[in-house]
Amino acid sequence: MLAKNAPGSLLGNGKTLQAFRSEVTQRTKETGFYNGLSSLPFRESDPIGYEKLFSKIRGGLVHARETAKKIAASPIVEQEGELCFTLYNAVGDCILTSTGIIIHVGTMGAAIKYMIENDWESNPGIAPGDMFTNNDCSIGNVHPCDIATIVPVFAHGKLIGWVGGVTHVIDTGAVTPGSMSTGQVQRFGDGYQVTCRKTGVNDQPLRDWLHESQRSVRTPKYWILDERTRIAGCHMIRDMVEEIIAAEGLESYERFAFEVIEEGRRGLQSRIKAMTLPGTYRKVAFVDVPFKHEDVQTSSAFAKVDTIMHSPVEITIRPDASWRLDFEGASRWGWHTFNAHHVAFTSGIWVMMTQTLVPTQRINDGACFGTEFHLPKGTWCNPDDRRTGHAYAWHFLVSGWSALWRGLGQAYFSRGYLEEVNSGNANTSNWLQGGGINQDGEVHAVNSFEASSCGTGAMAIRDGLNHAAAIWNPEGDMGDIEIWEMAEPLLYLGRNVKCNSGGYGKYRGGCGFETLRMVWNAEDWTMFFMGNGYMNSDWGLMGGYPAATGYRFEAHDTGLAERIEQGLSLPLGGDLDPTEPAYEQHISAAARVKRDKQCMTTEDCYENHDLYLNYLRGGPGFGDPLEREISAIADDLNQGFVLPAYAEKVYGAVIAQDAKGYWAVDATATETRRLQIRAERLQRSQPTREWMREERERIVTKHASAPVQQMYASSFALSEKFLARFKAFWELPADWTLNEDELGVPVYGAKHRMDLSLLPDVHTVVQVEE
Repeated sequence: MLAKNAPGSLLGNGKTLQAFRSEVTQRTKETGFYNGLSSLPFRESDPIGYEKLFSKIRGGLVHARETAKKIAASPIVEQEGELCFTLYNAVGDCILTSTGIIIHVGTMGAAIKYMIENDWESNPGIAPGDMFTNNDCSIGNVHPCDIATIVPVFAHGKLIGWVGGVTHVIDTGAVTPGSMSTGQVQRFGDGYQVTCRKTGVNDQPLRDWLHESQRSVRTPKYWILDERTRIAGCHMIRDMVEEIIAAEGLESYERFAFEVIEEGRRGLQSRIKAMTLPGTYRKVAFVDVPFKHEDVQTSSAFAKVDTIMHSPVEITIRPDASWRLDFEGASRWGWHTFNAHHVAFTSGIWVMMTQTLVPTQRINDGACFGTEFHLPKGTWCNPDDRRTGHAYAWHFLVSGWSALWRGLGQAYFSRGYLEEVNSGNANTSNWLQGGGINQDGEVHAVNSFEASSCGTGAMAIRDGLNHAAAIWNPEGDMGDIEIWEMAEPLLYLGRNVKCNSGGYGKYRGGCGFETLRMVWNAEDWTMFFMGNGYMNSDWGLMGGYPAATGYRFEAHDTGLAERIEQGLSLPLGGDLDPTEPAYEQHISAAARVKRDKQCMTTEDCYENHDLYLNYLRGGPGFGDPLEREISAIADDLNQGFVLPAYAEKVYGAVIAQDAKGYWAVDATATETRRLQIRAERLQRSQPTREWMREERERIVTKHASAPVQQMYASSFALSEKFLARFKAFWELPADWTLNEDELGVPVYGAKHRMDLSLLPDVHTVVQVEE
């Protein structure tokens, strides 16, 4: 019998956690089956017992989530459902997860693996009743506001697994208030950061942790209750596992804990074989980082540069249904908060996959083991410098993944699976954030999570859903106005569907929505905008248009206090047509108004009665808009989903409005107009070869904006393969190249970097091909 705390005592088999994980990893690599499981003996010999275990565990995980979230006071958790609980085996591989923000299947697993590989077993030790806390993005977390509580699970005197719970907190004590701040350009400004710290023993949080963590953030009450939410859920799940083992036996549980992961891998492969055609699918995505604007204040001059994120993907589906996702050519990480760890990237894609490719409750690490990922080192999705900021990693993640969805949509379509086709996800923004002294006289921060209900992309059979979900949480909810007004000193003057926000197409992308907020009873209040404005990050599919980009509206010195006192009209409802502003008619003529495409800003001061428009984006469209049903166009007009001018210009509709305001579409005249539009398209079209000759000349002479050139230059510097492919495609001269040094823009960090793995006594865990 091994003595307590002796090497190998945790597992009761003489092996350390690190050695055991190494064996599992090696068997998986050598055989292609998780842990070498070429068969599933428990499932095959006792299918009823196997399914009974699955049902108990899955039900317990979901029950714990739904119960624990009632403890939280934060609307982000209680209203929007921004939490998740996941069960892991002893080596940190996910067995099953609850509903919610399931990107954290991988991120909490990465934290467990980091503890294993860095010998937490001996120091600080792992014992029953311990609790660990992590939000470190350099080891796999998405961004610092996702706080994870991780609890070891013991049975019969040995460690058999882990349970993790994560919530998205309102504030992390970053440079600026809110959970996802901008302005800081390195991780040192991202806020309170905790690396797998032991924060509790004997099921109780340590007092030094409680005191330190509360004073490290602006919203201690919410922080405390969020932690209690995570602890409660983790302990409920741990108790459930102990009850299952008492009833079914430890051997059955441990066999299930490994076999279900291999079953998940096989399930993915089966679906790929059934739903796609083998081949290579190439797509690309971009998004803007407009930092040169005067309303973006950074701490470092070298970060004051406009850049563009580049996310090319090559999807290779083989005849045996194995597949590879290759992001060769992605641009370099940057001096902003939009960088992402490779685990955040690889784990996050399963939120969409579980709605299309693997729509099953068996959500675990099996799908990840069934996928080959290539995320080149040094790119924005796999940084090679320990200084990178990650506070708003979603800006790049959401945008970068859109190429993947379009590629998969094409694969589904080619096999005839039309319902699964998704033309892409909305850019889940704007993010209203800020802080100061709230209506209760307390230091406070806000992060409106209304972005949980953006429009969804159109499918190959129907329109996308209006203001329905977010790519990172399919169960998202915009939340009740009354709850948000209790949490934020911001009154609602309107909450409306955002007209024209969904991408046009045979099937329209789902519309987003907008809320007009007025600062009320606050002091020293600041807010800022976060989202895409100058560029689309989703493109639509098969002729469908991208969703509308964002814009900002803010108004200061509005005179609304006087107008309210005098009973004059107020700016209520939606900003129907930004080209014909209406809000300005109901505020002081001397008000300072900002209306532009600068949708990324840093903190600005707001006084009581100032206005802020929170515009949540729509989804992209599918198919040629000229093929849209006449009745659908009429419905869009009458429900305020499309502006009349665009029904005419884009859909070719001939429309008329009666005295009661009802719109009708003339079917015969519309068909005639559509024939004219098709003829006009042909007239202004250009042969592809001719267009390519012109574009090639622009490339040879480097006739492009500085952000475009810098984007490609950073991709070329990281990948000779991508440069060679680019030059071959455009038939460029052998000596043609493009370097950042020649562009006249700051290149700080382009050549000299330090990876986290270079720190003393740090062993990073790499789960992708670099």
